[in-house]
Amino acid sequence: MKPNDLDPVQHGARRARLAQAMQGGVAVIPTAPERIRNRDTHYPYRFDSHFYYLTGFPEPEAVLVIVAGAQPKSLLFCRVKDEERETWDGFRFGPQAARERFGFDESYPISDLDTKIADLLGDQPALHYPVGADPAWDARAMGWLNAVRAKARAGTSAPERVHDVRALIDEMRLVKDAHELDVMRRAAAISAVAHQRAMQAARPGRYEYELEAELLHEFRRSGAEFPAYWPIVAGGANACVLHYVSNDAMLRDGDLVLIDAGCELAGYASDITRCFPVGARFSGAQREVYELVLAAQAAAIATVRAGSGWNEPHDAAVRVLARGMLDLKLLSGTLDAALEKETYKRFYMHRTGHWLGLDVHDAGDYKRAGKWRTLAPGMVLTVEPGLYIRAADDVPERLRGIGVRIEDDVLVTGNGCEVITAATPKRIADIEALKREAIRNAG
Repeated sequence: MKPNDLDPVQHGARRARLAQAMQGGVAVIPTAPERIRNRDTHYPYRFDSHFYYLTGFPEPEAVLVIVAGAQPKSLLFCRVKDEERETWDGFRFGPQAARERFGFDESYPISDLDTKIADLLGDQPALHYPVGADPAWDARAMGWLNAVRAKARAGTSAPERVHDVRALIDEMRLVKDAHELDVMRRAAAISAVAHQRAMQAARPGRYEYELEAELLHEFRRSGAEFPAYWPIVAGGANACVLHYVSNDAMLRDGDLVLIDAGCELAGYASDITRCFPVGARFSGAQREVYELVLAAQAAAIATVRAGSGWNEPHDAAVRVLARGMLDLKLLSGTLDAALEKETYKRFYMHRTGHWLGLDVHDAGDYKRAGKWRTLAPGMVLTVEPGLYIRAADDVPERLRGIGVRIEDDVLVTGNGCEVITAATPKRIADIEALKREAIRNAG
């Protein structure tokens, strides 16, 4: 988190919106715990996305409490200032500084949580928390309710309803505000440069992990805290493995490389996939497959606009891909039959996109009441058709082992869409020009 990425007013407005949506009651939203990697070594800490969306608070061992009603208020429970622990682990805000810096109404030591919650829940209609997300928190919530029930003879009533607060926050997170979009555009710009750097670094005889290192270096050099997910760097037939992350094979002349990678900046993800030749040029068969996937992506992006259904980009991409599979002799029969029987799924087996935001596969339902969700301005989704041609006896030999996916991050706008990752080259002419330049500079 950087100072210019913290907006206490914006986070406070989100908490107010949640309090209104709750229609009464108390919400308890914990952040993520620290995780042990091995023995006493931790994984790098990453906050819970729901918690961070509402607070901007980056530390572990913290809980947000929102009390709804005529005069809503938000409380933070966090670690106390501790000079000895700060000597070992670094700066802590502590309750007082956290309240002032992040705009909470009240703040307390995390050790006070159970006592305070039991008091706050008295005579409230509902408890909202992430039901089922963690058995320990489920047990803790039941303990709070029972503590309030124990006061029944004194005239205090316990909440009658328990709701999963994530459903309300998911809906809020689905439409991005201007602050979020600014961060996501910056993340996209960093990732675009990283992809170009990896394209230029690819040479026969180098290893996939060397391109992975180029990506990670550019992410961190440009201020991104983490990769949004572990990069996929898949040379040759490895690109036909959708979630390939070994990244340890040698790159061979004549093969393509598929890179699926994006950085995380101030909590927000970017997600880009590009394919390019290890050498200077696409072969004829590679060019045919690549142009087919590029055409499918263009058809999908053309449908992304306010009022369209979530399924429309996928349906458009599938139609183009299935037609192309017939032309390439990967499928036989008619287009209608291929679509009806879904025979195309042998070579294209995933959906064409997902929501994007604080999570790579971001919050928000894709269907409501059995119907595909309607796109609205401010939603951000990926558009990522692909074609994965694993070697088999009934597959034309020239196509065997070619895997292509092209992915961009797309913002729904009031008059269409904005491809926020458009700076990443994807036209064959642009990719080959970049490769030629890299070869000249290396020579």
